[in-house]
Amino acid sequence: MNSSSVGGRVYGNILDGGFEGAVHAINPGRKEVRGRACHASLAAVDRAVDLAVVATPAATVPAVLRECGEHGVRSAVVLSAGFEEGGRGGEERERDLLREARRFGIRVLGPNCLGFLRPGARLNATFSRGGARQGSLALVSQSGALCTAILDWAETRQVGFSSVVSLGDAADVDFGDVLDYLALDTQTKGILLYVEGVRHPRRFMSGLRVAARLKPTVVVKAGRHAEGSRAARSHTGAIVGGDDAFDAALRRAGAVRAFTVEQLFAAAELLATHHRVRGNRLAIVTNAGGPGVLAADRAAELPVRVTELSPATMAGLEAALPAFWSRGNPVDILGDATPDRYRTAVAACLADPQVDGVVAILTPQAMTDPTGAAGAVLSAAQGSDKPLLACWMGGAHVEEARALFARSRVPSFDGPEAAVEAFGYLASYRENQRLLLQAPGPRSRSDEPDVEGARLLVETALDEGRKTLSVTESKALLTAFRIPVAPAVRAASPAEALVAAETLGFPVAMKIDSPDVTHKSDVGGVRLDIRTAADVRRAYGEMVEEAHARLPEARIHGVTIERMVRRRHGRELLVGVARDPVFGPVIGFGAGGTAVEIHRDRSVALPPLNPFIAADLVARTRVARLLDSFRGLPAADREAVVDTLLRVSELVCELPHVCELDINPLLADEGGVVALDARVVVDFPGAPKGPYGHMAIHPYPAHLETRWQLPDGTDVMIRPIRPEDAELEQAFVRKLSPESRYFRFMRTLAELTPEMLVRFTQIDYDREMAFLACVVRDGSETEVGVARYVTNPDRRTCEFAVVTADEWQGKGIAARLMTELMRVARERGLQQMEGEVLAANARMFHLMRSLGFVVGPSEDPAVHVVTKEL
Repeated sequence: MNSSSVGGRVYGNILDGGFEGAVHAINPGRKEVRGRACHASLAAVDRAVDLAVVATPAATVPAVLRECGEHGVRSAVVLSAGFEEGGRGGEERERDLLREARRFGIRVLGPNCLGFLRPGARLNATFSRGGARQGSLALVSQSGALCTAILDWAETRQVGFSSVVSLGDAADVDFGDVLDYLALDTQTKGILLYVEGVRHPRRFMSGLRVAARLKPTVVVKAGRHAEGSRAARSHTGAIVGGDDAFDAALRRAGAVRAFTVEQLFAAAELLATHHRVRGNRLAIVTNAGGPGVLAADRAAELPVRVTELSPATMAGLEAALPAFWSRGNPVDILGDATPDRYRTAVAACLADPQVDGVVAILTPQAMTDPTGAAGAVLSAAQGSDKPLLACWMGGAHVEEARALFARSRVPSFDGPEAAVEAFGYLASYRENQRLLLQAPGPRSRSDEPDVEGARLLVETALDEGRKTLSVTESKALLTAFRIPVAPAVRAASPAEALVAAETLGFPVAMKIDSPDVTHKSDVGGVRLDIRTAADVRRAYGEMVEEAHARLPEARIHGVTIERMVRRRHGRELLVGVARDPVFGPVIGFGAGGTAVEIHRDRSVALPPLNPFIAADLVARTRVARLLDSFRGLPAADREAVVDTLLRVSELVCELPHVCELDINPLLADEGGVVALDARVVVDFPGAPKGPYGHMAIHPYPAHLETRWQLPDGTDVMIRPIRPEDAELEQAFVRKLSPESRYFRFMRTLAELTPEMLVRFTQIDYDREMAFLACVVRDGSETEVGVARYVTNPDRRTCEFAVVTADEWQGKGIAARLMTELMRVARERGLQQMEGEVLAANARMFHLMRSLGFVVGPSEDPAVHVVTKEL
């Protein structure tokens, strides 16, 4: 083993890092390495091995893993390259690697990775030239080269890590697995991700949502502007790119996005200080106009609002500041600003109810006291729970002030843009955490859609070899999901067009009917406000002729006739769906009409939606302001717009066939909404992945809700847990007897910690399940039992827990909960359920045996293991 080889460098890093466990070198060509014995094979090692680090040629790796498996090794890091990234031969080697790993139950990090570091354990299992100092941030990266660059960057800034993990090709262990670990790792306070691509979107989202619930998680993604991820045919596809879908995924996961390595660390360090905001309203205090303008300009590019100060604050500042102050926000207190002036301005802004945070900026001028001003700003911030961020610009003159901010744990930045970006991270974190709490189901609670009819419509088109639905079919599909449409009639000749127009009533709109024309106006395929029969016949011939001339290869089936919709106050909107190759369906909203691609006013969200998420989707667009009343125009029915988005969410949840959908325009006014035009592209959904397997986020499984009656007539609702059940769950645990709490948690516990409450109520329905048993008492819901399982890392077994309120025990509630839990686990492909039961818990053993569980010993004589094959 050459000390300059990959294997030699890893071995040296492990030894030099001071790892205290046993380390064995394996190389059939060497007797010793660095003065230590080297074994010819793993079989020569006479003790158990926990981890194998493999740095052999790619072709030998499957055999090495087989040897590891035979020796009982269950974890491996494969540093070797030459697998999937190496073309067809490499793909075959990767399949061989995975086959051997799964045969023996080995979890593999890599291949083609840098390895990992765990500074707290003094373990450096990488071939990096340097290590990492111990800290509370975890870094997970797909790029090993970037890992080394970040480690070097962090060392110069004295940033430490709890873990550094290079995923490489992520053939087995991926983001989801590592995030699961870091979410519960006590040494990790914040998580940094560098993402190049997502291989398993559902697992990525599951792990990210779990981690972000418990710890600030910041993500940088490479390849933000890859044009290849775009769908080009539909309006929605033209304005919604792959990066939009990724951004939408992060928002729903509760994570924060950064765009540079510097931003990555700044966001993580700031969020780890537990500074939080109530909104995005920022006040800027500065002693120079230029930096204030730079800060305001950067805020305009972010979800940060430079807020209007309240009249009371303005009056107070007017009385305290010189005559020539800016009289607005940014608050320019002039170049001769004294520490007292800084104290007054910052204190006034922090006290303003219309302000969520303050950025204080100082430029060193002839009359400036940077350190005194810093002390004054810190004094003003005492007693306020709003974040203060400092930007003392310059070098030597402000070093002492920056040190003062650092000692006081007030974030300080070199430039005004960075300070505003930091406040933006806080605002984004708050908003994304609110989105994370949402657990919408696949359908709304009222006016059920005709899902079966819609499915038959789509499948009929596919059976006929058509993937683009006609306008009439598209509108029928929308109607099945209760979306208001302007009825359309197809006409294949001038005579049929005339009959349709007379039947519907003049005036009418005529549109070209072709599966090959995406944008009808581009081929002269739209005529509006046609008022006579003669005009109908004339328009038919002109439209067909012009469409053929502009797009000779297009199949023209005729036209569709619609009665003109007269809405003087109508706003043209776009609601659409595009299929992202990674995250599946994404829903877009924005300004509609023929200039969609020019305006590019859109926001994007991953389904499923609920009213909160749909309203947020609308609010994040420029066109949202046009929905309000202005210049005598009445406000549009925003609730009807939100309802349309919810109906589209239902559609994409229930119909995995839908690849593209455009409602353009959706006309909205004070009377509601109506879809004037629609286009839908469908395809066969592919291999079934279970219910809602085509989506990155599993909806709230409302279909698992059941009602059950006890022998005494008491009605019991059995339903999956929701994030809003936190108070219900906490009250339930508090009311348990000390013995019941001890049997459930195997330790003395008065109530759930905030972290436990988050973990128990904000679950990922794809890989875990928790059922509540609830009864109604005095008009409110009361929890009387809960059972849950969490899938183990092997993805074939799960661990369960169940507990019933003391006064409700012996009524069959725990058995019913467990029966439902086992049924769901079985349907999701899990093969075995297991749990730990204290030896003194006789009633639980009775329940387990009645359900068919087998009781066995564990390493602790006070605990028994119960298992059941599903």
